[in-house]
Amino acid sequence: MTKLTLGSYPHLLGFEQLERLLERTAKSENGGYPPFNIEQTSDHSYRITLAVAGFREEDLAITVEDRQLVIRGRQVDDEADGRIFLHRGIAARQFQRVFVLADGVEVGEARMENGLLHVDLTRAVPEPVVQTIRIRKG
Repeated sequence: MTKLTLGSYPHLLGFEQLERLLERTAKSENGGYPPFNIEQTSDHSYRITLAVAGFREEDLAITVEDRQLVIRGRQVDDEADGRIFLHRGIAARQFQRVFVLADGVEVGEARMENGLLHVDLTRAVPEPVVQTIRIRKG
């Protein structure tokens, strides 16, 4: 069986990067924790909201690495402060969520509100380009 690639289509020139992007996105799926929403807040902006109850701002890190928005959470272990749990249903848990960003999408501000982390994104609208190519005589 032959694997179809974007390079198999002669009219799609230079889209090899898109194919790599799709493969990388498929590999970055990391379960359902923490749950998140993605909403479109205007024609050119988005908001990612993660449910991070129990995390403080200093427990979270947000970076952009190779066109990927990476949100990491790491809680400090409560046992270090001498607390003894009879039942522990809320675990100190680590996570990493990765969102692949398209060209022109920039990360704006991030803020915490009522156990939710909001990360705002904006997409720059490219100017339409019309280019005339001169034909030279051979």
